[in-house]
Amino acid sequence: METISGIEKIPYLKIIKELSENRNVFKALLAPVGEELYLWKPNPQKWCLLEIVCHLYDIEREDFRLRTAHVLSSPTEPLPPIDPPGWVSSRAYIQQDYQDKLNDFLTERTQSVSWLQNLSNPAWENAYEHPKLGKITANMLLSNWLAHDYLHIRQITKLKYDYLRQLTHEDLGYAGNW
Repeated sequence: METISGIEKIPYLKIIKELSENRNVFKALLAPVGEELYLWKPNPQKWCLLEIVCHLYDIEREDFRLRTAHVLSSPTEPLPPIDPPGWVSSRAYIQQDYQDKLNDFLTERTQSVSWLQNLSNPAWENAYEHPKLGKITANMLLSNWLAHDYLHIRQITKLKYDYLRQLTHEDLGYAGNW
């Protein structure tokens, strides 16, 4: 395996495999929940599970997959615009059907993984020079796609933990420190 400064470079195939496996992680974390939980927020500034699922769906299609494809095929052209914070209200996330959006996200993830697996000799080092963020390679987008999964898996788990604490009114310290 190729190394960078003595650290093994994770091949893109491993990242794609993790993205594929995370589909099942998200399904397990998000599928067996009722309305009370998927609409619950620890405070008004935080997202509920429904908003997280809508975000995952939109980001899957319009950020990571679209932008990775864009940098692979036309890195000198500006990236397609996105507005994840604005989409929460402009796309009325809170009014969406939870199960439909979850199914839509899981379908999109399957399509993303299929697309990634079928790329022929992808130019992962292709880079777009972003005016504020600097050099954005296709490999960087792919790596951040997986990192984005991990951040939301953590967010979902924390939200469910906080919901359990509020529901039971029990001290959860016996389980360990969060």
